[in-house]
Amino acid sequence: MNKYIYPFHSLISIMKMKNKKNIGKKFVKKNKPVGKPQPKKAEEGGGDKGKNKYNVLRGMHDILPKEERYWKACYHAAEKLSEYHQFGRIEMPILEEANLFIRSIGRGTDVVDKEMYLFEDRDGSKVCLRPEATASVVRAYNSHGMWNLPQPTKLWYWGAMFRHDRPQAGRYREFFQVGFETMGSIDPALDAELILLAYNFYQDIGLPVEIHVNSIGNLEDREKYKIELVNYYRSKRAYLCEDCKARISRNPMRLLDCKEAGCQPIKEEAPQIINWLGPEAKSHFMKVLEYLDELEIPYVLKPFLVRGLDYYNNTVFEVYPAPGGVDTAANDEKAQSALGGGGRYDSLVEIMGGRSTQAVGMALGIDRTITAWKQYNEVNKLIVSAPTYDVYFAQLGEEAKRVSLRLINDLRKSGVKLAYNFCRNSLKSQLETANSLKVPLVIILGQKEVQDKTVIIRDMESGVQEVADQKKIEPLIKKKLETLALK
Repeated sequence: MNKYIYPFHSLISIMKMKNKKNIGKKFVKKNKPVGKPQPKKAEEGGGDKGKNKYNVLRGMHDILPKEERYWKACYHAAEKLSEYHQFGRIEMPILEEANLFIRSIGRGTDVVDKEMYLFEDRDGSKVCLRPEATASVVRAYNSHGMWNLPQPTKLWYWGAMFRHDRPQAGRYREFFQVGFETMGSIDPALDAELILLAYNFYQDIGLPVEIHVNSIGNLEDREKYKIELVNYYRSKRAYLCEDCKARISRNPMRLLDCKEAGCQPIKEEAPQIINWLGPEAKSHFMKVLEYLDELEIPYVLKPFLVRGLDYYNNTVFEVYPAPGGVDTAANDEKAQSALGGGGRYDSLVEIMGGRSTQAVGMALGIDRTITAWKQYNEVNKLIVSAPTYDVYFAQLGEEAKRVSLRLINDLRKSGVKLAYNFCRNSLKSQLETANSLKVPLVIILGQKEVQDKTVIIRDMESGVQEVADQKKIEPLIKKKLETLALK
């Protein structure tokens, strides 16, 4: 007997012998009374109903297969735009040094003061889940000496970000962004290119948007403007929310980013930064607007748009659903939230330890985008199409199932989009599935076809069937699909 099998059989023999000796005996576990069965603890699967269930954390969410068509459409739209405009894909770690974002985003911002997932690593270092990606891209640009590459360097990313924000429709604590960053040039054409990318992204998925745009000038412009802004807000201090009272001395530009309803009338009367722009910043901004006019991109000048991060200068912009694009009758926040935005950050690369490098970037929120897109489709009775298939493969019997898996794999390699379901055994149910998927052709493999090494190809529209050699399926299917496409 094989030595590797023998011990196993010996164990079974011993167990059988013990069972024979113990027939008829009653066993009681220590400390457990005989009689009525004891209820299981919740962690063992018993106990009160529902105690063993785990729920997703507040602010997080699962992305289910029924949402896949929206996520795929967004990713493919971004991927195609990146290829056309020569942006290279970059992936950065989700976990970064906390100081990376404290330095880049700035103390006094809501992101740093209230929203970052910050904790101490096992070695005592301060780390955080990335709240945004531009700082990570800049770190990678500096770490890998990308200034040595032909400039500008154009990078794009797709991934999860984390902020401990108040959850609401379309806003989560884990959320996804697609972003584009251009480093190595101050040319206003690059600002316009990124605004064009954002606009075309939404055009490609079918969601009408408009661009809100402003200029916040350079550092000198902002310092002059801050004096006027602080003087104005100090005169209105009694009417401000508590956060804005703190911002007056800590971070005056954030006053214009406040979302509290009571602060909005005060903001509307505040001095506008456009009146404090120097000649260089004015010239840059006018050129950006000229490009947008040439592109016929709908935009709105927003004099109080500053964005929520400290590193921006000159051009800043945000993307919103176009008026009438979503149902705003209920005046809910999701209809008013920006879908994305960006701007120039000409000092950030140097601040983060690199060379003096002008840059511009933007990020679009995928979760918010899908929420607005679904609402727009619902209002306008539009449907995002599900994946389509060319062929359905029906099989009958165990032997046919085994052979069909090989044939399905061969067809996959040839590029034929094929659907199947091994859990359905009747031909009728499989043909009903094929009909619901609206496939033009069905391949049928039964026991007889397995023996004959053939298949049956059925035209779903005419009902005509023909027998074909298994080795000739690929060219025959492709020829039939080409013929059907010409009709």
